[in-house]
Amino acid sequence: MTDTPVNSQITDAVTQTNVKVVAEAPAQAIASLYQVSSHSTGLALQNAVHSQQVLNQISSAVVSKAVQLIMAVGDKP
Repeated sequence: MTDTPVNSQITDAVTQTNVKVVAEAPAQAIASLYQVSSHSTGLALQNAVHSQQVLNQISSAVVSKAVQLIMAVGDKP
């Protein structure tokens, strides 16, 4: 097997590409982390709003039943 010299411009290009990829990896990881955490925060807020709406519906039903019971107090013999 013969040793063929590689052009220095090719090795420089490959080295710079590798350095660029390695240098961008932490930024990509942090960006992904921020995106996932903001998505999960949004889902948590959506769940909180939904729970509050359900509790408001339940409280409306409870209040109407309580008013019905109060109004029916005089009707009982």
